[in-house]
Parts: sequence; structure tokens; C-alpha cells
Amino acid sequence: MSVDLILGADSISPPLTGIGRYAFELARRLPGQVGMGPVRYFALGRWVTLDDLRGADSAGPDQPRTLRSVLAGNRLAVQAFRLLMPTVQRLRLRGQGAALYHSPNYFLPPFSGRTVTTVHDLSHHIYPEFHPAARIDYMRRMLPESLARADHVITVSESARQDLITHMGYPADRATAVPLGVNPVFRPHCAHELAPVLQRLGLEAQAYTLYVGTIEPRKNLDRLLAAYEALPSALRRRTPLVLAGSPGWCSEHTHERMERAASAGWLHYLRFVAQADLPALYAGAALFAYPSLYEGFGLPVLEAMASGVPVVTSNTSSLPEVVGAVALQVPPEDTAALTQALARGLQDERWRVQAATAGLERAARFTWERCVEQTVAVYARVTAAHRGASAP
Repeated sequence: MSVDLILGADSISPPLTGIGRYAFELARRLPGQVGMGPVRYFALGRWVTLDDLRGADSAGPDQPRTLRSVLAGNRLAVQAFRLLMPTVQRLRLRGQGAALYHSPNYFLPPFSGRTVTTVHDLSHHIYPEFHPAARIDYMRRMLPESLARADHVITVSESARQDLITHMGYPADRATAVPLGVNPVFRPHCAHELAPVLQRLGLEAQAYTLYVGTIEPRKNLDRLLAAYEALPSALRRRTPLVLAGSPGWCSEHTHERMERAASAGWLHYLRFVAQADLPALYAGAALFAYPSLYEGFGLPVLEAMASGVPVVTSNTSSLPEVVGAVALQVPPEDTAALTQALARGLQDERWRVQAATAGLERAARFTWERCVEQTVAVYARVTAAHRGASAP
């Protein structure tokens, strides 16, 4: 029994971040998997090919903003998109009901066949203050409709699965946690591999603390800046904080604090870093700091562990699932505890060696191959249940 699949590819656009990376890894790995038939790709109401999607993985920092990203912050544009796109999708998907449709990014179009969707987190519901108003409106209108259409929901962590059950009342037997994977390019690097990238970025190996992610409220960067500023001045100057990520919404105040820290000599802001440079940037760090207030999974901490870098992170949402006992975990709202963890992470050599070794072992459990295999198993269960229900 094989599964004919239509994979939603809306989120596969440059630059690839968490959800886009997940969707892209599924897109390129699902064809040829045991149990899979033909795989087709559907994005924003049109059919695309895998070759069309591959360019998103190599896009650089100067890619122009897409029309979708420009309109995303406009409430009227979001409302128009919500009203018009289902009609386009329904017409383009007519007659495809023999396939299974999987949306890797929350929202299922009107579809007559079997359906699976992936819910990455419920931060819009649990912490609406972390999002622009237009996004909250869209999620609150569209997600319940998508969940009602879904035969099964995949979540990227058990924490996200429990949030779905608790906050949305979704049936537990129709939700499966399938953890994300880490690309093998994230690994320890030797000195000659690090040198070209770090020199270009103005950094020295083992002489900086790293954060990778969007600059936005949910990432708790104001507290990270306050905690880092509370470190001894000599430690801050010897091991400055490096932030790598594009500006997000409501980040003006954070950027002002970042500018002051940069002027004081203990912060470097790299903005967007090309995918090709990220593995060396991770591997060259002395410590990785990710004190996020809420995560559906937290892929950056996994990439840091796979790179052999000790991690300081939060003890909330999905992050303990990802790091296990490997990282230093602190309450994300406790600035003093974060300062203490950062100081230990930079100075306790015995812990640093243990954390790097244990992190490599833990990261090895999270592979994209395993993620895809478990995803195909969900497809098989949904297909079998559908055929059983339709049997005379």
C-alpha cells in the first residue's frame, strides 16, 4: 500500500527558517521513501516542482521580500487573502481526492481526500502578545477551520501536542508528535574550516557567545541583553555576545539596546547569515544562548548541540524535550539565573567539555531521516483508517 501525496509548499521560500526548513526537508526526502507513491507540490494555489523549491535552500541575504511577506502585516490584506485563497485552492485541487494532502504549515485548503496538517506551536493562542495583530487575526480564524478539516495532526514536539489537546480540545488519538531533525552540516569544525568564515564575519573561534534566530519579543532578547550586561566586564569583552538573525516585528526597543551594547564593545549583530556560513558560525562559538519564552521545538538549540557547542536555554515549553539533561536550563523570566548560567557556561571548563560531548550524543537522536520515516508512518495510518472506514 503506497501513499500518493500532495505536499503544501507555501512556506518554502527564501530565506528558510524553522517551518520552511521543515517543509523543505520533507519535500526533498519524501520521494522514494518506502510506502510512498508520487509526491506533488502545491504552493499558494499553484502546482510547482521540486526543482522550483530547491533555490530556497541556497538563497542569500539580499533576496527581495516576497509579496506575501510584505502583505502579512496588513490586516486588510490578510483578510482578503483568507477570503480569496480557499476558492483558488478548491478549483486547483478539484479531482485530486485520491491523494493525501499534507500541509507542513498549519493550514489545510479545502480538499476532498485525506488530510494531515502540522501544527508547530500555539504561541498565537497562549501568548498573543508575541505576535502582530494581523497574524493573530489570521491564526484565530484559520486554524480552527484547518483542524476541523484534518484527519490527523502532526506536532513537532510532545509539548506542542499537549498544548493542542489542552488549549484546542483536539482528540489525543488524532495527534502525533514527530520531532524535527538536524542537518549533518551542523557538526564540530576544525580550525582551518572555521577560519575563512569567522574572519569574514570579524569573529574569533571560541571567543563569542552565539544566539541565532529572529529578533522578536518571543525570543526574550531584552533579558538576554540584561543578563549579559550583568556579567563581569572582562568576561563580556573577552567573549562578546553575537546575535545572528533578521529583524522581526516589535523589535525597535531591542535594537536600541543592541546598538548601545555594540558601542560598549560587547555585542556584534550580524543580521541575516547565509545558510552556507551558519555551520561554521555555530561551531566556532564558545557558548550558545537561547532563552526563548516559548518554542514549539527550538531547532537552533539542536543545531548548536550537533555542532559540539554547550547550550544555555529555557526550562519551558519544548526546549527541555530537545536538550534533555545536556544544557543549562533556567526560567526565562529570571534574569539573575540567566546571568549565572551564562557565567558558568563560559567559565566552568569541566561542565563545558561534558556538555559538548553529551550534546553531540543527544543531537544524534534527531535526524531528518527519522522525522520523514515517522511522518510516512502517520500517512500510512491515515490511509489505512480511511480505507477501513470506506470498506463495505
